[in-house]
Amino acid sequence: MDVKISDYGDAEGKKFIEYTIFGLSGEQIKYLDENLTESTFVKGNLLKIKMYFEDRLYPFQSEVSKIRLDDFISREEIEMNVFISSFLDDM
Repeated sequence: MDVKISDYGDAEGKKFIEYTIFGLSGEQIKYLDENLTESTFVKGNLLKIKMYFEDRLYPFQSEVSKIRLDDFISREEIEMNVFISSFLDDM
């Protein structure tokens, strides 16, 4: 499984991050799509997850994140990978 941030920013006054997940089986995609509380979208063998954040919890809000954005994006991708992996353990 591979997780990539495909978009982030503000939408409708809310901060968000959109993740694209590659390398899942059809059964895993269906399970996640049906069981995650976050906004999901399936396109073929890709799963997109859009998470909304309160301003104070948004990971890209600090001044350090603006200087070291690649580091913050990598960390978020790793954290989502761990979250999805642990969620799939309940399958």
